[in-house]
Amino acid sequence: MKDKPLHFIIMEVRHWLVSLYLLIVSTGFSQNQQIPLADYLTTIETTFNVKFSYAVNDVTNINITRPSETLDLKSTLDYLNANTLLNFKTIDKRYITVSVLEKTISICGIVLSDETNQGLLGASIIVNNTYLGTSSDNNGQFSLNDIPLQATITISYLGFKDQIITARAFFDSQQGCKPITLLVDNQMLSEVLITKYLTTGLQKLIDGNIVLNTEQFGILPGLIAPDILQSIQVLPGVESVNESVANINVRGGTNDQNLILWDGIKMYHSGHFFGLISAYNPNLTNKVIVTKNGTSSQYSDGVSSTINMFTKDKITNTFSGGAGVNLISTDAFLEIPISKKLALHISGRRSITDAFSTPTYDNYFERSFQDSDININPNLDNSTTQSDFVFYDYTAKVLFDLNDKHQFRANIIGINNNLDYTESITDSNTTTSTKSSNLTQDNLGYGGNWNAQWNDAFSTTVSGSYSQYNVDASDLRVQTNQRLTQANEVSETSLQLKTEYNFNTNLSFINGYQFNEIGILNQTTVTVPAYSKTKKDVLLNHAFFTEVQYHKNNTYLRLGARANYFQKFDQLLIEPRLNVRQKLSNQFAIKLEGEFKNQTATQIVDFQDDFLGVENRRWILADNQSIPISKSKQASFGIDYKQRNLTLDLTSFYKVVQGITARNQGFYNNFQYLNAIGNYTSKGVEFLANKTADRFSTWLSYTYSINDYQFDSFTPSVFPNNVDIRHSVSLGFNYNVLQNLQLSVGSVWHSGQPYTNPLASNPTVQINNNYYVNYDQPNSQNVDPFFRLDASINYDFNFTKDSKLSFRAGVKNVTNHHNTINRYFEVDPEDTNNTIQIDNKSLGLTPNASLRYSF
Repeated sequence: MKDKPLHFIIMEVRHWLVSLYLLIVSTGFSQNQQIPLADYLTTIETTFNVKFSYAVNDVTNINITRPSETLDLKSTLDYLNANTLLNFKTIDKRYITVSVLEKTISICGIVLSDETNQGLLGASIIVNNTYLGTSSDNNGQFSLNDIPLQATITISYLGFKDQIITARAFFDSQQGCKPITLLVDNQMLSEVLITKYLTTGLQKLIDGNIVLNTEQFGILPGLIAPDILQSIQVLPGVESVNESVANINVRGGTNDQNLILWDGIKMYHSGHFFGLISAYNPNLTNKVIVTKNGTSSQYSDGVSSTINMFTKDKITNTFSGGAGVNLISTDAFLEIPISKKLALHISGRRSITDAFSTPTYDNYFERSFQDSDININPNLDNSTTQSDFVFYDYTAKVLFDLNDKHQFRANIIGINNNLDYTESITDSNTTTSTKSSNLTQDNLGYGGNWNAQWNDAFSTTVSGSYSQYNVDASDLRVQTNQRLTQANEVSETSLQLKTEYNFNTNLSFINGYQFNEIGILNQTTVTVPAYSKTKKDVLLNHAFFTEVQYHKNNTYLRLGARANYFQKFDQLLIEPRLNVRQKLSNQFAIKLEGEFKNQTATQIVDFQDDFLGVENRRWILADNQSIPISKSKQASFGIDYKQRNLTLDLTSFYKVVQGITARNQGFYNNFQYLNAIGNYTSKGVEFLANKTADRFSTWLSYTYSINDYQFDSFTPSVFPNNVDIRHSVSLGFNYNVLQNLQLSVGSVWHSGQPYTNPLASNPTVQINNNYYVNYDQPNSQNVDPFFRLDASINYDFNFTKDSKLSFRAGVKNVTNHHNTINRYFEVDPEDTNNTIQIDNKSLGLTPNASLRYSF
């Protein structure tokens, strides 16, 4: 037989080697492939002549890696016990029982974005029906220990759809830390840009808006709770010249120029204790969005800013709630699941200071009423006074999900402040007469909406609201036996239809119509001499809005417009809105924002005709003559830098607000009794540096702005605004000492508020039989700069998986710095040729503490 050719032999050897390789691979694959456990148990029964006793549901959907076929029966059972959550126990030589283990496990996961496949920092991981939970780190990774095997876990992240997963799924995962991909929620208008902004629970959206997530809120200096309106003052460009939440100044605007919405209901009152405490209970408020510029065309009013509050909006099957008490008030809230489709959320808060006094209450009382009849009249001879102040607020929300496509919501909110003031005076005959006065403030709001998701792309929202604000005062003055009664009432009804169409995950289109009817009443009655004046105005507004939003890769664009038609004036206002952000690199991005807005309801300030000297502002409605519609134009440009948890933000802005009146500025100068129409221009730069890590966050913010009035009929016509704060600096540091212990320290420094001095050569002037202060150049001087150092501490006691006790303590103005927040002058009653300087002071050293139980 001839020898085979060499090339033929080589081909045969190659064929033999490939066959051997395939045999080895297939054998290894058969050893490592995932097979159903139920099928493998049948194989074991046949191989070893045994019988398994088990419930079918216990082994369904469980896959295992096939063990080696060389294992004996005992080694096979040991392998199954080690690699499943089942217990295999031999009864005798023939029968083996299979049961489910009752145990806890450790879990590890990585939260990823479905669009970028990158880890999400700050995602919330909650073990349902417990108080176990954590948040993801910089890489999106998280871990939890001692989790019940049957537990369900909710992973949530703002701008993404929640995902619910079982703890067992982590055990079954063969990939180490289980990847969990969250889908972008197309109904969320903006994605999160920065997940931890200054403190946990503060986030920055890609459109520049700031979100305060109260449920995840960490700690801020001086605060013992996530007080909504105090918390937002840590943001650059947002502050209060007199440390009052009832006077928040955003980029140089006045408080009445802020649109405040609570679940779509417009609110006309914002603070308890006349501005020292936010009137909005944070326990059921899920998130707060603050917009300084580039507002969505869905919103009108608020020529300065929009503060949009949203309550919890999901039905859960868990009954939960909490209660707390601090040195000012006590509160409670409940989330009550009535059925799978129906739930009720309720909350309430009331002051406790009518039962007993605290140092915190004494400081708040002195600060609030230092410039009122309550503190002035006790200085009168033979006069004694007594005052009682009480506040409360409540909310309720009904949630009904007809199905996955249709949701119905109904809300109510009530806010009340009540002051009773009694004055007694004894005459020369030792006869004592007692007179009582009263001041109440109420804001009651109702709202409801129907959200319909008709298909994956198209959705509609029909909403309506009613808001009513009342301030009533009855003041009986002992010396003149004169009763002054005052009332200010605002009623607003709003209806809105909004449609949204998502062409794809990158492009959405919003259109809508809104109807508003607002009526404002002002009434003043005097008994001696008899006088009465009542004025009521009503205005109807029809508005159409449209908006397109595009977001893909490095580009974000929101372009919209709003057309407002005022029926009474037959006037049409077109308002364009613009919001653009372009990412230039992994670290740098530029942003451009602009908007036109209008406002018809504003507040006037009357220091001579106020409510007990406590509340001196009242709402009025534009008449398009002496009180025009306020109109604003604003543009801002900025640059962002973000790398390794360091965020730098530099923004320049320019804002013009036209149609303001001298009466709504609260002048303490020669213009106090005049009325004129003018404007103000605010321009400046905001800077923020924020460094965050797992255990700490520190920030430095600085705002430089120039804010000037222009009233052509005044001399001079241009002068500094009453809230012209040229320089403002905020510095803060948060540190998680332990998992349950957090500390926060921070300080605020800003230029002093402008004021007007009397003319040195002739401080008073006589007009007829009355003397008045003769003022020099308006707002040409400033009080001393404002400085305050605050600190807070928080500790959580986790009693059980379902309950915890939280203790928080805070101190405002730790150094007890004496700040003057306002200065004005009055004619000296003892010498009409001279004046008296009156300084309003800020809060002194003020401690507060709270204890809260949650379940």
